[in-house]
Amino acid sequence: MRKFDTKIQHLKYKVLREVARLAWEDKLLENLMDIPGKLVPGKEATMRCCVYKERAILGERVKIAMGGDKENPNVIEVIEIACDECPVGGFEVTNACRGCLAHRCEDVCRFGALSFDDNHVAHIDKTKCKECGACAKVCPYTAIVSRKRPCQNACKVKAITMNEEKSAKIDNSKCIQCGACVYQCPFGAIQDKSYILDAIDILKKSKAYTAESDYHAYAIVAPSISSQFSYAKLGQVVTGLKKLGFRDIIEAALGADMVAMSEAKELSEKGLLTSSCCPAFVQYIKSAFPHLVEHISHNLSPMAVLAKYIKETTPGAKVVFIGPCTAKKAEAQLASVKPYVDAVLTFEELQALFDSRDFDLSTFEEGVLDNASYFGRIFARSGGLTDAAVQAMKEQNIDFEIKPVVCDGIEACRMALLKLGKGVLDGNFIEGMACVGGCINGAGCLTHGEKNKTEVDKYGREALEKTISDAISILK
Repeated sequence: MRKFDTKIQHLKYKVLREVARLAWEDKLLENLMDIPGKLVPGKEATMRCCVYKERAILGERVKIAMGGDKENPNVIEVIEIACDECPVGGFEVTNACRGCLAHRCEDVCRFGALSFDDNHVAHIDKTKCKECGACAKVCPYTAIVSRKRPCQNACKVKAITMNEEKSAKIDNSKCIQCGACVYQCPFGAIQDKSYILDAIDILKKSKAYTAESDYHAYAIVAPSISSQFSYAKLGQVVTGLKKLGFRDIIEAALGADMVAMSEAKELSEKGLLTSSCCPAFVQYIKSAFPHLVEHISHNLSPMAVLAKYIKETTPGAKVVFIGPCTAKKAEAQLASVKPYVDAVLTFEELQALFDSRDFDLSTFEEGVLDNASYFGRIFARSGGLTDAAVQAMKEQNIDFEIKPVVCDGIEACRMALLKLGKGVLDGNFIEGMACVGGCINGAGCLTHGEKNKTEVDKYGREALEKTISDAISILK
């Protein structure tokens, strides 16, 4: 069974797996230069002009797998040598233009960028074109097309431009580190930095590996894990995590239960709120709508709330968060979160960790993961947070009518925030998620799609705790 959606994910995974395998054996530095040659042994294996360029690119992938550029605060990096072959022309007129007399494209262009030759064929003046796309929409022959790069199309916050060498360039002041460009780049030229070596170091120095250690390692897993690792049962994944060296595996959904209770109270007190669970959404507000920052919930995310609880109740504990989100890697570096979360891994990286130890999850006995309620678990998909907030109101006897605006995808979030800024939003609670569909389609997922929502809802219904109050009662 295929473990990944795309061949690019598989290539990224192979690099991570080899880096992790050598790290477990304490042989990484002495064998570092051998990884590209091992993964691309000959010319028949290359996708590029030559095997040497392919190996050079793999060398850059290895660097990112080891933590990337320490001088760059962004967790998303561009491998410039791998960024090529993509058209960069913007909107262009194709040979489908029939030289019609209507000239609708000219009429709709507000910038005077359209002109016509003697045969009435349209031409676009790039110095005047604003890339609005109005001409393409009205052309009856669909003769005007967008030649934007996939990364630019994927980036809804317009953080990606081209540098002088025509490679992608990320504006860190706009980037929300959602990873959409990482998943959509067909050359794998944009990647998220990996902290897999940090996780391995934590595990190797924990009590699971050495009696001299003064701490245990704990894994917090996002509820969207229920839709991943489809070749094994969730209980077998839990067992795999324990075999890696984690003392206990705790659902981030339990943190979601905690957040739901707190956020419901905060909403009732303030009367207007935007959610704080998705770090990419929160960063989007801060960078694009700074005047709305006051409305962001003051609650930490489920990851941070739960990690904080673990650290406060288990002195010396080390916490590794595992989920679908690249932006979580950036969140873990915030001053408000860094004391509680020691490393963040994506599901892609977890798969590499498992395979670096040659684990066959399908042969393991099933462990148990039953810490959270139905409502905490459905945080993984769009609308889940809102459902949980409504339930939290009921359980706390709070008399407040929630009028939610559920947004998945930055474009939907942008429209809601624009309305909020203008005072015309028909609602008092914005649930914002940067990824379409929610966390179930995060950039670090092994697989993406509608089936993920079905799996998460099923997982939620299997929760032993049927109320949020019951779930968080174990914390008292």
